[in-house]
Amino acid sequence: MVFLLNLPDRLSLKQVGIDLRRIAKTHDMITLKNDILSIKVDRHGAELWSIRDHSGREFIWQADPAFWKRHAPVLFPIVGSLWDKKYRVDGKEYSLEQHGFARDMDFHLVSSDENTLWYELKSDAETLAKYPYAFTLKIGYKLTGNKIQVMWEVSNNDGKTMYFQIGAHPAFYYPDFNPDTEERGAFRLYKRGENGEMKPLETLKYILISEKGCADTEHVYELETPEGKLPLTTSTFDRDALIIEDQQVSKVVLESCAGEPFVSVEFDSPALGMWSPAGLNAPFVCIEPWYGRCDRKGFTGPLDEKDLVNTLAPGQVFRSGYTIEVF
Repeated sequence: MVFLLNLPDRLSLKQVGIDLRRIAKTHDMITLKNDILSIKVDRHGAELWSIRDHSGREFIWQADPAFWKRHAPVLFPIVGSLWDKKYRVDGKEYSLEQHGFARDMDFHLVSSDENTLWYELKSDAETLAKYPYAFTLKIGYKLTGNKIQVMWEVSNNDGKTMYFQIGAHPAFYYPDFNPDTEERGAFRLYKRGENGEMKPLETLKYILISEKGCADTEHVYELETPEGKLPLTTSTFDRDALIIEDQQVSKVVLESCAGEPFVSVEFDSPALGMWSPAGLNAPFVCIEPWYGRCDRKGFTGPLDEKDLVNTLAPGQVFRSGYTIEVF
């Protein structure tokens, strides 16, 4: 079997250290493999398309458009929706669709080895017309054992302060989905303590989406989550996503109906979204670490006053990400 890998002119197989026994290129997809997992990443959106274990079990939702047409998109330079799809910088008004544009653009492979990939997106005339900052966005994937580390780097290449948000939107299959039952397993929620130890979250506070896809910050809801357990049913997301702020959660474990761990997501982000499409009895659920969120209802201020916006001085680099672990 022969694999073809299209690399930028400045890279060679020798330079990037690619082992063709472990990395294969199919169309715009690259596969990383070890003895436990294989993952596939597409250059379009630098999106994680698949995580499979050695038995062939798939963890990432396979984007059936009858439910949701994506797998695990990156959200940049905004998370969620803008009020009236508009925002303002230096007195000028711009428009962006929900979650920004990065997920719908082609990235370039800039480096790779047998267990790591890095993709890059640079601002151009198209992005500057929608988002007036010169930037470089890098998305990396590192496969180690049964874990996938997703890495983000945002560089401000402009001569002015840059304001942005970034987030993840990975969708995972329910481990024992049965369309004829209401139970969907559970989330087990943890908060990282001062010594780094994960402790179950006993109470969860959240807000909901309101008008025009924006957050109702005036109403805060509370759930008891004994031993960190949040049961999931067909009605959990009837009112759209649950938005959790203030770094309440550091790790989410998706469990089967029998209480067996299936997949976890660990992160340091200030906000978290949890979502499955309402009313569709969908076979998946999303665990979404966010450095940002949608506008609050009615917000018409400048971008630098947007809730949970990140500030990056000229020449600075923002680095973060999250880790997926499968069981």
